[in-house]
Amino acid sequence: MNFNIEACKIVELPKISDPRGNLTFVEGGNHIPFDIQRVYYLYDVPGGAERGGHAHKELHQLIIAMSGSFDVVLDDGVNKKRVHLSRSYIGLYVCPMIWRELDNFSSGSVCMVLSSNRYDAEDYYRDYAEFKRGQTQL
Repeated sequence: MNFNIEACKIVELPKISDPRGNLTFVEGGNHIPFDIQRVYYLYDVPGGAERGGHAHKELHQLIIAMSGSFDVVLDDGVNKKRVHLSRSYIGLYVCPMIWRELDNFSSGSVCMVLSSNRYDAEDYYRDYAEFKRGQTQL
């Protein structure tokens, strides 16, 4: 399957409004096109720092700004797109074979990532030139 930047989409999650506080939920295979196998989050990111800087061979992810805001820069080897995330009921679906970088973190921001698989170091492209070579093999 050939993944490109157009496959990465904003996903609006259910938002149940209540005067006592809102509630949002995510169901794997329903709101997102994969079952959730792993959840992790980034926090206390220093101002000016960047995260990411890699691609995954097979992993699907949903990236959500749980608090604050940050940008996700997507790159399929040909096209680039910057997406600003700032709402806890909006996620960014990132398909496999997309290089991603996260930057522009606001103070106190929290980034939560829902993943289709458990951590596997072999699934990563951490070198951009290697990623580009992998893209041509698809």
